Amino acid sequence: MATNPATETQPKAASSGILGPEREIPFWRTAIGDEELNEVISTFGKKKFSCGPITQELEEEIAAMLDVPYVVCTTSGTMALVMGLMAHGIGPGDEVIVPTRTFIATGHAASLLGAKVVLVDCLPDTPLIDVAEVERKITPRTRAIMPVHLNGRTADLDALKALADKHDIVIVEDAAQGFLSKMPNGAFQGTTTGAGCFSFGMVKLVSTGQGGAVVTPHKEIYDNLRALRDHGVRDVIAHEYLVPGANFKFTDVLASIGLWQVRKGPEKAAHVNAIYKKYVEGLADLPFISMLPVNVDGGEVSLWPEATCPEREALMDYLDEHGIQTRKFLPCLHTAPHYDTGERYPNSERFGREGLNLPGGPDLPMTSVDRTIEVLRNYVQKRR
Repeated sequence: MATNPATETQPKAASSGILGPEREIPFWRTAIGDEELNEVISTFGKKKFSCGPITQELEEEIAAMLDVPYVVCTTSGTMALVMGLMAHGIGPGDEVIVPTRTFIATGHAASLLGAKVVLVDCLPDTPLIDVAEVERKITPRTRAIMPVHLNGRTADLDALKALADKHDIVIVEDAAQGFLSKMPNGAFQGTTTGAGCFSFGMVKLVSTGQGGAVVTPHKEIYDNLRALRDHGVRDVIAHEYLVPGANFKFTDVLASIGLWQVRKGPEKAAHVNAIYKKYVEGLADLPFISMLPVNVDGGEVSLWPEATCPEREALMDYLDEHGIQTRKFLPCLHTAPHYDTGERYPNSERFGREGLNLPGGPDLPMTSVDRTIEVLRNYVQKRR
């Protein structure tokens, strides 16, 4: 039976505190339990190694959990983004609108296909794509918009869909950080547009080490995804070539881990949201730090506990001195030389300067959260 990390003081499974030297309290802790390990052993016993029936079983479980008809697992969240664009025919000469406040994989997915990445700023109070800026950047060559549901928050899909319909543009959702996050209409992120792309990397709610999935409500897109995952082959027996593709296949070994990780997904989501709520309550009166809003009561999943602090560097140093690992927000995409056009994005840049992730994860004990809050409250005295 799966354990409940929300009530444990120490994870009972093999766990990973990652991203830098080990600290008393790591930035992130996730675990692989006995169920996953036994499933892998069973898969080896069945001599199932490549992309086969276990992968299909995982895809079916994801489809049922997200209430979406079609799921295709692949090697990573990045490859899911590439495949989502490829399935819509995005390529050289096309423009793809991407928020600058995201992980660079979002932009690279379009760049690897020869498309031009057009960056836009985020909103001033939340790091989500600014729809008004999207509309301003649309040109006759715009073929796709890639909204990012950063940290499980829902981008304004209703407004983006209206733009997409008006200009005959496709939407490929980067929901790498949004597995099990719900939108205001009750549907899961990634399930209602052309394609939604998820990551199963180490710092995601559901982890297989590496891996990802593309989901879609459209049979034609699904057929394209299935073919291009295996060198564009429609029928692996007859080898009927359908579209350009490559070897983007998942493996049954990783799918064996994913089966139980997905099954534990709701439990994991409840725990990371409980962590978020505890930080919000424990830090509410501190003037130097602000938790970024996530609508967890409305169905969103706060993958990471995110905050902003104008004196971020000093605060992170103080936490590090007390054995607490944190992580800065990732830099804006326009800081990369291949995306720097000289344009400024003030909202995204502020989040880049002030944002940090506090310790979290589906297997971080609540005692670690309590300790982090205690140290943060002691920082008030240091500032005086």
